[in-house]
Amino acid sequence: MDEVPRKRQRFEDTNAASAEQLIETVLRGKSGGEQVLQEYQNTETLTDAARRQMVNIPVAHMIDNHGNLPTKAIREEYALGIVTLFPSLKDPYSKKGYVNQDLTLLFDDETSSRLLQKWDVFFKPNIIKEAKQLTSTPELQRLVQSAESPPGRGLKSPKISACDAVERLVIFHKSCCSLEEHLRNQQGRQPYLLAVGHQKSKIDSFYISMDKHLIPCQANRSLGAFDEVFKAHFVFNVSYDVALVNFYTFLQTTVYNIDVGKMRESPRFKELRARLLNQPVALSLCE
Repeated sequence: MDEVPRKRQRFEDTNAASAEQLIETVLRGKSGGEQVLQEYQNTETLTDAARRQMVNIPVAHMIDNHGNLPTKAIREEYALGIVTLFPSLKDPYSKKGYVNQDLTLLFDDETSSRLLQKWDVFFKPNIIKEAKQLTSTPELQRLVQSAESPPGRGLKSPKISACDAVERLVIFHKSCCSLEEHLRNQQGRQPYLLAVGHQKSKIDSFYISMDKHLIPCQANRSLGAFDEVFKAHFVFNVSYDVALVNFYTFLQTTVYNIDVGKMRESPRFKELRARLLNQPVALSLCE
């Protein structure tokens, strides 16, 4: 009874090996391809420049040999070869790497708890690692320092080009001031967090503000509050704030695995997700 699954697995393994050999041969036959292979062998990842070259060389080969409109099967063969030869570049949430990303998970307990379970031990350190590889600027340095600071001892939020987007996500409100007055002064807008406390470094409570109404958050920590405001979009069936679409799409697809492949994402976005999710999990100090 197991003969059919075994034959299918052998067929898939043979296809993967053949596709991998194709891509390796193509890279070794082109200028720059050897450097790409050597970099991956040494680091188990690729820089942005090497990744672009790794993709451009096989794509050029595919077009030269199969024309400007290669069939779906040909495209899948090349994609399979790439993610087999470079496994750390494969999107774990996709059935075939960067192609046919049609995996959709249900909204179960595991999906719902992904942010709280994985942020501190997995996503946060890997995002910091990625940030440190970017071109350094004073704003980026302050953001990294703030992210690496222990809870409750964060640095003052830096003024960066995306400050308007940040202010659409969370607004600080002094506990001595009237919440009703804050609501009266707000225009109709998408859900956001209202952080209430005596000072920004010591928040007493969080609220989800939407349509001039406040919904108390159960969480007393910023991560839990972000988790709740994200879920509020689905509970109340409201769209993301236009300034926060990329942020929420990152959470939706990369953290919660919701509608992966159905959301509009740039190639750069998919590459970042693959790099983050193929990093080793950081071990907790208490383990």
